[in-house]
Amino acid sequence: MGRKRFDDMACAIAQTLNQVGDWWTLLIVRDAMRGARRFSDFHDSTGIAKNILTDRLNRLVENGIMRRVEVGVRGQRQEYELTDRGSALFPILMAMQQWGDEWIYGRESMPTVMYDTRTGEELAPITVANQQGEQVSHEDVARKAGPGLSSQKVS
Repeated sequence: MGRKRFDDMACAIAQTLNQVGDWWTLLIVRDAMRGARRFSDFHDSTGIAKNILTDRLNRLVENGIMRRVEVGVRGQRQEYELTDRGSALFPILMAMQQWGDEWIYGRESMPTVMYDTRTGEELAPITVANQQGEQVSHEDVARKAGPGLSSQKVS
């Protein structure tokens, strides 16, 4: 049984899940952000089966999140790198890590601490802000039709 797709749902979250909603996919993107480039790098760090890894890398390339880069003799070896579109997933991964640090591990048991290499300071918590920079919660946010809304149902 294949996983559900959300092609007909007019929701940015659903459409994002179509492209990166598989747990292996986000771990591959995580590893690319940590410097992994070769198939073997992704395989070694995740333990993912090679056929599934091949499928996820192909899908990431098709979706413009990663690109293949020829290295060495043409066609004999490829590496993968994030595109700008893939790098833009960084805040999402950091929000997920910070959520897990707080709600799964707790601050006293976090397996890693993320810090800014330029300053050595730990990263501040990810928040959502309005145009004035004030923090907002889900209780402060409402939806309205956007310029891309067609006859699709808003989810």
